[in-house]
Amino acid sequence: RRNPTQNYSIWDSVLFEKAAFQENLTLLLNCSCLDAEMSGDKIKSVKGWQLTTQQYHVVEADYFADCSGDSILAELSGAEFRVGREAAEEFDESLAVKVADRHTMGMSCIMQARETDTEQKYTPPSWAKKVTNEDLGPRIHDLSPYQNFWYLELGGDKDSIADTEEVRNELLALAFGMWDHIKNSGHHNAEKWVLDWVGFLPGKRESRRYTGDHILSQKELLESVEFDDVVAYGGWPVDDHHPGGFNHRGKANLVLYMDKPYSIPARSLYSKNISNLLFAGRNISASHIALSSTRVMATCALCGQAAGTIAVYASRNGVSPRAAVAENIVDIQNTLMDDDCYLPGKKRPIPELTAKAKLSVSGGAGELLRNGIDRDIENVCNAWRGKAGDFAEYSFDKEEKISGIRIVFDSFRLRPDVLNIVGLYFRDRKDFQLPETLIRAFHIEVDGKEVFRTTENSQRLFRLPLDCHGKTVKLILDDDVERGVFAFDVF
Repeated sequence: RRNPTQNYSIWDSVLFEKAAFQENLTLLLNCSCLDAEMSGDKIKSVKGWQLTTQQYHVVEADYFADCSGDSILAELSGAEFRVGREAAEEFDESLAVKVADRHTMGMSCIMQARETDTEQKYTPPSWAKKVTNEDLGPRIHDLSPYQNFWYLELGGDKDSIADTEEVRNELLALAFGMWDHIKNSGHHNAEKWVLDWVGFLPGKRESRRYTGDHILSQKELLESVEFDDVVAYGGWPVDDHHPGGFNHRGKANLVLYMDKPYSIPARSLYSKNISNLLFAGRNISASHIALSSTRVMATCALCGQAAGTIAVYASRNGVSPRAAVAENIVDIQNTLMDDDCYLPGKKRPIPELTAKAKLSVSGGAGELLRNGIDRDIENVCNAWRGKAGDFAEYSFDKEEKISGIRIVFDSFRLRPDVLNIVGLYFRDRKDFQLPETLIRAFHIEVDGKEVFRTTENSQRLFRLPLDCHGKTVKLILDDDVERGVFAFDVF
């Protein structure tokens, strides 16, 4: 809706808005953690230096969540962590190396190019690497819609934190040299293409990983183990990049797909030995092989929401994250599902008012609206579908107090495999749009009186707070094309 061209800086502004204008959140940008004060096995405060204002900030809190990727609080707090690849025998992982080492997956400086309507010249900087076909080996480097140069990767055979500046310099030389090869080798029909953007901050795949009460491993992903304390899920394949990266002459990565989404347990999101420390992102408690799947951004985001929800319950009860998980895991899971997080093997509890109501719908499959599963399951449609004039109505034997309505729309039914990170902007490319399956226009009535109407819905999860009484609550669709609804709750 905001960023149809998938421009990185516009995406930054969307993320900035979510943080900067969130109630009860203090945002300290450009602030790097320098030190942590401890009190026994707890972090008491964290000290940071803000580059722009040249000020120190000290943050005191009851709980801390490290979502830095590099696990910066591990070194500062004494939290247990791992670096590198485990030996195959430790977790019985068939894809792991025989002998443990400190190698990781590398980092990349990605680039973007744009097609124009005139010929464009390119002169590489003198320090650009000379890239040959022999260097590229099996790496596909044509100008195709799915190309984003992810394999421009280095640093897995170095220290992925201490050597970042050195590796960044090598990556920039590689990126500019790669574009020189594409533009000036005469083999890629790139005459009208221009280099548009190069990332100067390396994107890391792996560095320190915290140790939690559970270390997620290969078999648990591939066998889709359903943990009792599941709080997030993943679905990216095991995607282990060779530590040599671009300098490795063989296959760049090992990919192994799983049959269905896997569970991520709460015990992998809090520290084993620091009692008030949570974490989320590519630093969760996982083996190197498991990390090769959990490291991707959508999964990192789910772990972030889970860690935040665990922190809420820990804070409410004045206990550690470990105790909150042990004592309140069902409440944590129900809160996540109510906030539209899918948890494999779990069903969202239906509000009492919704469960006892009589449901009337135009068309069939109305009971799908309150089956507690708010998504398609194994490529089978689980949504009630309708178009303009179709409705779903709850009715009660007597007038009831109505506090709100919750609806989950179909945000992308049976989504195809589409890469989202754009590397090449073709002149005839189609901009990304809101999912065609997402309902745009609908209205809601209580006892026949309209209480809400929109023609510009852009949200999958919709909530409407109410303070009224009634005997009927009706959702009426206003789109001209048929679209889906996963859930319709009244509470």
